Amino acid sequence: MASRTTQTVVHFSAPFRLPEFDTLQPAGDYHVDHDEEAIEGASWLGWRRVGAFIHLPGIGMHGLTQQMVPINPADLDAALEKDRQP
Repeated sequence: MASRTTQTVVHFSAPFRLPEFDTLQPAGDYHVDHDEEAIEGASWLGWRRVGAFIHLPGIGMHGLTQQMVPINPADLDAALEKDRQP
């Protein structure tokens, strides 16, 4: 089965927390990798997300270590939506 990884950048205007994190993360831009596998039909090709990882610390932030943390894409979407609320 074919697979691919796409990378996006997400922006948080305020500090945020995801259930997978032990600590509050600062506002800023973060790289997110989305792992997907192909769904093949008779005349079409689609992709199904099978995993996601966020890179910590955020872009432009300096830390002693850099890590990729597995996250639930639904949790990320909910945190981004909450961040957009006034």
